[in-house]
Amino acid sequence: KYRDVKMTPQQIEKWSNPPTMDPELHVPALNEYIPTDFTLKCGTVVTNDDDDISLELQPPKLILDVHHNLRMWHKMDQYWKVPKTHIRVSLLTPNVYRSPRSMTYNRIYQRVLNDDLNSFVYDASVAGCSYRVACIPSGFRISVNGYSEKLPFLLETVTSRMLSLIEELKTGGDYGLQQKFEKAKANLLRETKNYKLDTPYEVASYNSRLLMEETVWDVDNYIDELEGDPPLTMEECAHVAEECLRGRLKAEALCIGNIDEAEAKNVANVVDKVFLKQSRPLLDVETPIFRSFKIPTLEECNTIFGPTDPLRSAPLIYQELAFSESEENNAVEFILQAGCDFELGYEGVAILELIAHMAYNSAFHQLRTIEQLGYIVSSFARKAAGGSWALSTVVQSSVAEPTKLEERIQAWLVQF
Repeated sequence: KYRDVKMTPQQIEKWSNPPTMDPELHVPALNEYIPTDFTLKCGTVVTNDDDDISLELQPPKLILDVHHNLRMWHKMDQYWKVPKTHIRVSLLTPNVYRSPRSMTYNRIYQRVLNDDLNSFVYDASVAGCSYRVACIPSGFRISVNGYSEKLPFLLETVTSRMLSLIEELKTGGDYGLQQKFEKAKANLLRETKNYKLDTPYEVASYNSRLLMEETVWDVDNYIDELEGDPPLTMEECAHVAEECLRGRLKAEALCIGNIDEAEAKNVANVVDKVFLKQSRPLLDVETPIFRSFKIPTLEECNTIFGPTDPLRSAPLIYQELAFSESEENNAVEFILQAGCDFELGYEGVAILELIAHMAYNSAFHQLRTIEQLGYIVSSFARKAAGGSWALSTVVQSSVAEPTKLEERIQAWLVQF
């Protein structure tokens, strides 16, 4: 399979001075993301442990607020003292989640972008830096982490590519970009369809979100857009993404770590130059807000939906058959709504988290260990859109029907 041969002087001479050189054979370019400056910006080292803790507990402060359209929060690391920084940028726009088609296009754009950025910022990952661009209902979220010296350069590379990619998508791009678009579309369709085949307790969690939150698009809406007419195109994807990133826009950023105020303001300048100067300011009344409904009481449900089953005490019940015919498990999520952030306050949320922490062990011991209802048993504090809080109990079982699970959950709650 191999052999060991001593090189002759003639071979060494020929290879040292080749008559011709293949242009594709070359030394890799210099990695521009390798840091050379590891200076700590925090200055004097704090030796008192109590002072260290108090500095760590201080919240980030607002250092820049440009007409409420660009807000920059900053906190210098004086506790861990490492030459690394974390930058988070949230781009708020009402255009991303305005329709299932818009959300679908932006998710495809995010996938194409992340696939495309691999060739741009591979060197950054080798040099200890990382990035993430995520599409969320309220807009886009950009995260960059790593050594402080090169992070602003990485942020500018990522953000600039976000806009230049849109221009390439408008013109149809090259064959490679077309392949990335088709791949992103096919993967999103497959993942969306497979979501309906997830475990019953995950589907139950999604269905409860559909019930409680004010504006939520269903999985079927996304599938219809991906498979329906007119088909999704690169040009339309570019126009939708451009409207989100160059239309009505607001930005909020956080710099935390080995970075001073002046450098944080430079980060704000990058965001302003790339996005905000080419967009229209987003008014406060246009800022996307997601809310949750208050679950009606038993009396309110009787008024709205008519008399309920007297044998079931839960006021509002939503039931759905599993999408897969081979699914053998049943699942129930029992939700007790506690209130919102404004009503509960910090103390109320802390009390709810404490109750949920105790409830988890109690529910697992009673419903899983003693009653043997199923392998998946959990109780936790659940936060929904708009800061709504609830105590949620989930049980998935292959040995009991949903009505039985509901009954045993309520019996455990009374005992707990």
